[in-house]
Amino acid sequence: MEDVLDLFKLHQEKPWRYFLSLHPIDNLKNDIEGSLKRIEWTKNLYSTMTLNNTDHPVIVAPPFNGNNVDPVGIEEPTEKLTSWALEEKQRRAEVMFVVGMAGSGKTTLVRSVYERVKEHFDCHVWITVSKYKTKLDILTLLVEEFGSPITQRDDVIALTGKLRKLLLAKRYVVVLDDLWVKEVWDYVRLALPNDGNTGRIIITTRRGDIANSCRDGDSIVIHKIQPLSPERAAQLFYLKAFSGTGRCPSGLEEVSKSIIQKCDGLPLGIIEIGRFLSNKSPTRNQWKIFHDGLESELGSNGELSHIVKVLSASYKDLPYHLKYCFLYMSIFPENYPVKRRTLVRLWIAEGFVIEKRSKTLEEVGEEYLEELIDRNLIKANELDFDGLPKSVGVHSLMLMMILSIAHEENFCTVWTGGAQRDLTRKTRRLSIHMQDFEVSDQGLPCVRSFFSFDVGKVKISSNFKLLKVLDIQGTHLEEFPSVITDLLLLRYLSLRNTHIKSIPRSLSHLHFLETLDLKQTLVTKVPKAVLKLEKLRHLLVYRYNYMEGVPPFEKVQGFKAAKDISALKNLQTLSFVKASVQRRTSRHLRMIQGLGNLMQLRKLGVVELAKEDGANLCHSIGKMPNLHSLSVTSLSMDVPLELDAMTYNPPAFLQRLYLKGPLQKFPSWISSLYYLMKIGLKWSSLAENPIPALQNLPHLVELQLLDAYTGTQLEFESGKFPQLKILDLQRLEQLSSIVMEEGSLPCLQKLIIGQCSNLVDVPRGIDNLIHLQMLVLYDMPQNADQLRPLVHHIPCIHSYKQGRLEVFEED
Repeated sequence: MEDVLDLFKLHQEKPWRYFLSLHPIDNLKNDIEGSLKRIEWTKNLYSTMTLNNTDHPVIVAPPFNGNNVDPVGIEEPTEKLTSWALEEKQRRAEVMFVVGMAGSGKTTLVRSVYERVKEHFDCHVWITVSKYKTKLDILTLLVEEFGSPITQRDDVIALTGKLRKLLLAKRYVVVLDDLWVKEVWDYVRLALPNDGNTGRIIITTRRGDIANSCRDGDSIVIHKIQPLSPERAAQLFYLKAFSGTGRCPSGLEEVSKSIIQKCDGLPLGIIEIGRFLSNKSPTRNQWKIFHDGLESELGSNGELSHIVKVLSASYKDLPYHLKYCFLYMSIFPENYPVKRRTLVRLWIAEGFVIEKRSKTLEEVGEEYLEELIDRNLIKANELDFDGLPKSVGVHSLMLMMILSIAHEENFCTVWTGGAQRDLTRKTRRLSIHMQDFEVSDQGLPCVRSFFSFDVGKVKISSNFKLLKVLDIQGTHLEEFPSVITDLLLLRYLSLRNTHIKSIPRSLSHLHFLETLDLKQTLVTKVPKAVLKLEKLRHLLVYRYNYMEGVPPFEKVQGFKAAKDISALKNLQTLSFVKASVQRRTSRHLRMIQGLGNLMQLRKLGVVELAKEDGANLCHSIGKMPNLHSLSVTSLSMDVPLELDAMTYNPPAFLQRLYLKGPLQKFPSWISSLYYLMKIGLKWSSLAENPIPALQNLPHLVELQLLDAYTGTQLEFESGKFPQLKILDLQRLEQLSSIVMEEGSLPCLQKLIIGQCSNLVDVPRGIDNLIHLQMLVLYDMPQNADQLRPLVHHIPCIHSYKQGRLEVFEED
């Protein structure tokens, strides 16, 4: 059916005669019949995924016996949870959610704690809740285990009363293992007494979203299971693979290390693969064969298929729209860092994101990603200052499961080499992971998405008429491929990191285009024809110039925009537009003033701003009610930023602010930005100390000052900067003293000081920063040996001299 709808859209964009020449009636009839069969198959598939239970759905994961697993790597969390369970606090019930992905050792950890502490309580019970379908079943079991008889007339109300009476004024410990549904905990919680007793409830679950939704105070805490460290993972693997000695024989070190890396710290994979290999001949050839065929061993007919069955229960529990979003991770290579914003934009282009009232599609997509992370299906790789992931990925074993499902459901085809006959006419998403790829013009008429990952040369087929997503970043492109402008249904186009120098006017044919990503290309001008792309939401045209001799101030190079850019009323991202011209005219002013009509903008980047254009830009920004991120760079290091006009109407919801260029005085309006989380001031050369104007911002998390202040002292007062976690001070050449009063910077975790040549002493009061985890110094007068006695409480210290690392991390 999707084929039929897309063919109809294509017909609207092309003459009917041309449409028929591409898709004769007989072919269209066959396409419709095939689509109807696929719809019926999909309907049957999803109907089997939901249990017809009026009480609540239950997902039962295949059994995995973790009771007798060696407790390698869980010693510390076992002590932590045991201490929590036995600690005498207020006389009330307290709850611990133990959250982690499938096979991460949740049950093993909690079983270890349970066996340690149960004798310290008046009564105790362990229930694997995924085995029971109704609340009546679970309450019945609880009452029976606690020693009370059950009658046939006992309903939920009667059982709740019995349970509360049994446990009143008693110390009890209850373990609810493998929780999948929030309602199960809701009615168990209501049945357990909370006053006048000391109860401990421990709940294991893959569903971090459930744990987060239940958190309503300090009586409920969440313990997140972490993957095993490489050292612990190797120790556990060797115990299982070489049970006699626990040591890796000579000659197997390299292949063992590679297998352990694929397990990615997951105890389930480490243990089961180790056990499997313990029955294999310990020869390099045998182990290499296993290593190369691991994906097939994990398949439905493989010896290790039970691992995938444990993992796949989490996938089956997903609603259908999240299934598609999760399967999308099959497109990317193993260990590839997928940018968060890029992934959400791709989901939107594919049509996976469902509109919600009063929210943008991007906001809904972010919610989808958050839920997949909370469900421990997608992992956050690197967190940004605001706690959101910069990039995401999936566990290596999870990726193998995804690839298997994606292949079975014809969701995505990953091409890693071999004959192109392996690609079929039904291929819908194609991901190329090998060097040099060319598609014949005859096949693959159903491809909707095409990706390549640094594969060298790629030739796009003119037969990709239904293509919606084209991402060929990093390929060897010198010119814009002309065939792209014939892909009339295209919604997402990325030519990032290529060498193209211009884009054609015919790009205006792509009426459905939502994202145009030309970052790190040589494009410096966007033709006026682009203004016809009314659906465009994200326009990224800039590059960082790292060539030797380019001053740091000029690293970011933007593009010249058309004067009528205000026509792109759906734009949410615009980076980086040049504000400068050789000769100021009314046309130039029209472009700057027209920015004010882009009322949907969330992110705006402006470079080369002349002093006399500052007021007009401020007035335009004042009309952007949804602006979250703003970056403004002056025309040169000698031209001041004139932004005082923003005082009357600053963007109320701004979260990120980057100002690059001289400031004659600190903009007073910045102090009113209640939601500001990050600010970077570079080359500001302020004589006025900016700290007093910033210290009361309630949500500020990161502050960077680079050549921003010409004074000699910075003082941080007690109780100020309540949320600041990162403080970055660079090139403050006149600075000779930093004072941190007791009680200042209470949340600071990372302090960076660089190229402050007059700052001889360590900041006074640094020993008061009890949460400081990292101190980074570079090109500073001090050396490591001098610092250590003064900052011994900081776990990690780095010191660099001219790029050379001098220092150490404390064990």
